[in-house]
Amino acid sequence: MCKLRIYRIVRDTAVDGVGWRTTIYCSGCSHECPGCHNPATWDIDSGETKTIDEVLEFLSKDENNVTFSGGDPMYQAVAFTELARRIVEEQHKTIWCYTGFTYEQVIANRAMSRMLTWIEVLVDGPFIEYLRDTNLLFRGSSNQRLIDVQASMAEGRAIEWKYNPFPQF
Repeated sequence: MCKLRIYRIVRDTAVDGVGWRTTIYCSGCSHECPGCHNPATWDIDSGETKTIDEVLEFLSKDENNVTFSGGDPMYQAVAFTELARRIVEEQHKTIWCYTGFTYEQVIANRAMSRMLTWIEVLVDGPFIEYLRDTNLLFRGSSNQRLIDVQASMAEGRAIEWKYNPFPQF
């Protein structure tokens, strides 16, 4: 059974994607970006080990969509891919994922790219402190992109996600 190293899970966030979300902060990141907002997550041994079923049970208690953050979920790509699949298939929620890798690096890596099937938006690229911009939507530095994953996979190139404050119902 796949297990995850989870630093913490936070309900009802509004800064890690559109709408109310539950953010799963994973443990482990070797990008170690200067100025990172969450350096306590860099150590893979931080937090605690959880099964996918335990995380799904926690997520089932609200209707929030989900965000994977960290640390960097791509360092636990196999387990997070299985978690993502089950979130989408069983709970019918959307997933945003933050990573210090670029979309191009993720798509070129077999294990990491499998997660993309289940991801709506990938916030890619390392945080670069001198490019920090607090006016950016859902990201910390101007090098980071909001990638529309499904459109990108269909087109075979990175397509940036466009915010629509007035979605069709």
